[in-house]
Amino acid sequence: MNQQEILNLQLWQLIIAYSFIMVLLIIFKTRGFDKEQEIILSMVRMTIQLVLVGYVLSYVFEQSNYLFTLIIIIIMEAFAINNIYQRVQQRISLKFKKVIALAMVMGTLVSMIYFIIIVINLRPWYEARYFIPLAGMLIGNSMTGISLGVERLISGIKDNRDKIEATLMLGATPKKATREVVNAAFNAAILPTINSMMGMGIVFLPGMMTGQILSGSSPITAIKYQIIIMLGILASVSLTVFILVNLGYKTLFNERAQLVSGE
Repeated sequence: MNQQEILNLQLWQLIIAYSFIMVLLIIFKTRGFDKEQEIILSMVRMTIQLVLVGYVLSYVFEQSNYLFTLIIIIIMEAFAINNIYQRVQQRISLKFKKVIALAMVMGTLVSMIYFIIIVINLRPWYEARYFIPLAGMLIGNSMTGISLGVERLISGIKDNRDKIEATLMLGATPKKATREVVNAAFNAAILPTINSMMGMGIVFLPGMMTGQILSGSSPITAIKYQIIIMLGILASVSLTVFILVNLGYKTLFNERAQLVSGE
């Protein structure tokens, strides 16, 4: 069996893959688990989204136009920000939403420019076949990090409201009063990324590296790209969460440095 036969999956193979999940859902149903609707919905949504994206990207890759690349990046950022708003269980103010958007855009764009354009030295920089998938990794992981950061920051201030207010009454600034909560939120938000890096290469092979190897690239070449993109992901997640927690806590206080959220 040659390489082309291994990579070119047929429709019947996809059907078999779906069939396995359906068998699992039947087993879950018999055991009384109630996640089958969510799993089915996620599979349907994933399939529709990936098929649509596949056709769009096929067209964009053929055009190689910087405008198309920018439009897709803007759409990805907008969907990521909206997804964060939907995933956060806590009620957040308009000011906090603006901070989320700012942190997401600034953190990911800085990381894209540095790691994709400068480090990888992509020429031209808007080459969609490379820029969009790499940017998607940074945006997707940053979205997860910010979602965790928002939840931990708000819940942390809520759980420590009495302690924070007591510290404020003693003359502390909001920055000092919330320092422990802010630091804890930052650490919790970037922990999944750190854990992923700790197990990479030994416990599992990351998706980008696996894809390159399956496409015929040398494992050494794939490793080099994977290292760069993982450093980019770490930088993007860390920077976006850093901006979020250091600006986000300020939206929870009024002009008189009184805590107005987290109750």
